[in-house]
Amino acid sequence: MWIRCILGLIILLTSCSNIKDHKTLTLAHSLPMSHPVHKGIEVFQKELDKISKGKLKINIYADGQLGGEREALELLQIGSLSMTKVSVATMANFVKEYSVVGIPYIFKDKNHCFRVLEGKVGKQLLDKGAEKWLKGLCFYDAGSRCFYTTKKQINKVEDVKGLKIRVMNDPTAIKMISAMNGSPTPMAYGELYTALQQGVVDGAENNIPSFVTSRHFEVCKYYTFDQHTFVPDILLIGTKTLERLTDQEKVWVQEAANRSVPAQKEFWKASVEEGLQILKEAGVQLSYPEKKGFVNETRDVIASFKDPELVKLINAVKNTN
Repeated sequence: MWIRCILGLIILLTSCSNIKDHKTLTLAHSLPMSHPVHKGIEVFQKELDKISKGKLKINIYADGQLGGEREALELLQIGSLSMTKVSVATMANFVKEYSVVGIPYIFKDKNHCFRVLEGKVGKQLLDKGAEKWLKGLCFYDAGSRCFYTTKKQINKVEDVKGLKIRVMNDPTAIKMISAMNGSPTPMAYGELYTALQQGVVDGAENNIPSFVTSRHFEVCKYYTFDQHTFVPDILLIGTKTLERLTDQEKVWVQEAANRSVPAQKEFWKASVEEGLQILKEAGVQLSYPEKKGFVNETRDVIASFKDPELVKLINAVKNTN
């Protein structure tokens, strides 16, 4: 263990190092290398090397080698890590504006979600994080979050009542489950498989690729496409790292990030199709409920946002065609 800690420290201390004729940035995240978001990050890595002609490179550490999402963000803030990828839900704990994205049913569908994120509202969010030393570069598709359970299928919102549902440590997600009369249970993602297996929680909510790569389908045989939220991932660079880059290098980083987005969306689409086939073969029962009841039951979540800045942002999302 102590050897791993020392190696991690060395990696962090050299997260933006000059080696001969090139500069190397360190990017860490908690997803497995098989995940479509990691594959998108690999495209970012290759594009940056290509655009900069090898002058700016990325070292990627996946699988939580350097800690979880919160730890990665904190390392970015102090400049010990160059870049990371986290869920927007995690970012909401650092930058309040991101909490708007996690409001249930605020987006009509995925297309509406990305029209918002790739427009003025998205640009505002990406820039807002810089106030907390966390500059956003782009959003990655993370699909829609849906319920999956161990004991029974959720066919209507009333079926959530009394269920212990694991959620991310995100106030909006907690409000959502409470509004459905469930019992929200914040828990680290790495602990979830065992918690589902042992009955500590009755279910969780996530997208298809994550449900498959985590192998939660081995203990949860019910998946419900209620699509309560479209919570994307976000690629971030620390402002302290940005300060060490030249203007040209900053342009290269942003351009490489932009180029990785379409490729990542294709990886995501393919992963969902593959995941659905795996779930069917594993005997997971898929449900496509009427969403109206879920929408009505969670209206109070959006009404609970009183901060004038957040209300303005909510209206901007709603008014995006």
